[in-house]
Amino acid sequence: MRRAFESVLVILAVAAAALPFPRPAVERLYSRGVYPLIQPRLTAFSNHLSLALFDVALIAVVVGVVTVWIAGFSTAPRGKRLRAFARVLLDTAAIGALLYFWFLAGWGLNYQRQPLRTMLEFHEDRITADALRDLSVRDINALNELFDAAHAQGWPELVDLSPVLHPPFATVQHDLGMAWRAAPGRPKRSMIDFYFRRVSVDGMTDPFFLETLANQSLLPFERPFVIAHEWGHLAGYADESEANFFSWLVCMRGGAPEQYSAWISLYGTIVSALPPGARDGVVKALQPGPRGDLRAMAERIARQVNPAASRAGYAVYDRFLKANRVRAGIRSYNEVIRLMLGTQFREDGTPVLKSVRAEG
Repeated sequence: MRRAFESVLVILAVAAAALPFPRPAVERLYSRGVYPLIQPRLTAFSNHLSLALFDVALIAVVVGVVTVWIAGFSTAPRGKRLRAFARVLLDTAAIGALLYFWFLAGWGLNYQRQPLRTMLEFHEDRITADALRDLSVRDINALNELFDAAHAQGWPELVDLSPVLHPPFATVQHDLGMAWRAAPGRPKRSMIDFYFRRVSVDGMTDPFFLETLANQSLLPFERPFVIAHEWGHLAGYADESEANFFSWLVCMRGGAPEQYSAWISLYGTIVSALPPGARDGVVKALQPGPRGDLRAMAERIARQVNPAASRAGYAVYDRFLKANRVRAGIRSYNEVIRLMLGTQFREDGTPVLKSVRAEG
């Protein structure tokens, strides 16, 4: 019975991974139904603990798998080692299947919800070369204008960011028409922080306990955008471009430090999308202050990152995203530009929703 149960569990997990769920049904039943019941409660619970529950689960899984393998072979007679190997493989696959179903139920199904652009006044014809150049100029002008005020006010430590970002986080959820309010996650250090540094990962949303894990080496002006990005994931926007767009909206509702964090974090994505000829003419307007911050960001990454590990890590994550129906894979991070350009906004910076037309 146990082997039969494990076999069925693995088959169901493979089927769930291979067969797409209907996006409208996921949006209605999960992203707007089940997930809003889970997230505020689970994140509020994990916020009470300073340690990362993700680390506890990771250790438990590793210990569990090792125990299964040791027990499976230590009790097997010499002539039945092949059968023992097959059983251990099935046990391990069953553990993986349980984790996968936990991932889907706890957060992962959000990958298969309706795209955010279908809920916004989004028009492809707004995405033009001129609009991209204007966005690049806006980015550079904002960095130049905000630099002094942002650095004068300073940025809180990671553990002190929640009170600063919570009000704009709640405002943006309202602006996007969310009928529920996601709980912000307490930025935590993880035991895999060394991995974050080596592969240049700024943060991670724990899909099992809905925690916010942050790279502890982030520079002060990088922190607000990264944390708001992870909170976008907690709000149910699994797609990386949507989480970036959400983070940008949150930071635009904040003060000078938060706005500066958003514009400098998106600078490389926006400017690199320009044709080389147009890029040179725009970038020369960037003043020494922001240039120094960009150089500090590049130096942080160069000092910490292992190129081979980074390539391998991003290749794995690219496959993970594509397996979860994100066709652009790792390139989905750059799709934020399309959302920024194609979305219609009111004068106060609020995105216009499909059901609400802009006045005039």
